[in-house]
Amino acid sequence: MLTLTPTASTVIENLVSREADPQTAGLRIDSGGPQSTEFAVAVAPEPQPGDQVVEAGAARVFLESNASVALDEKVLDAQVSEEGAVRFAIGDQAPAE
Repeated sequence: MLTLTPTASTVIENLVSREADPQTAGLRIDSGGPQSTEFAVAVAPEPQPGDQVVEAGAARVFLESNASVALDEKVLDAQVSEEGAVRFAIGDQAPAE
């Protein structure tokens, strides 16, 4: 399952609270198809049918089914530039010891 870094959780919480009801909304990641290597990211008011919901603190991420498979065992991180632009990055989870 996708995990979120503390930074990503904070950024997602802030994005969602500015655009939608944080109680039901989240960041939705859509793959665009089973063979896609790019992801669309947008604040969504609620998960779509079939979405996997990942929660970390108050942050919620909705993964479209193909994105859920592609991002299994990955880590979502975020960076915010000095201008306020948000950039998400996906990395591999550290192996369990």
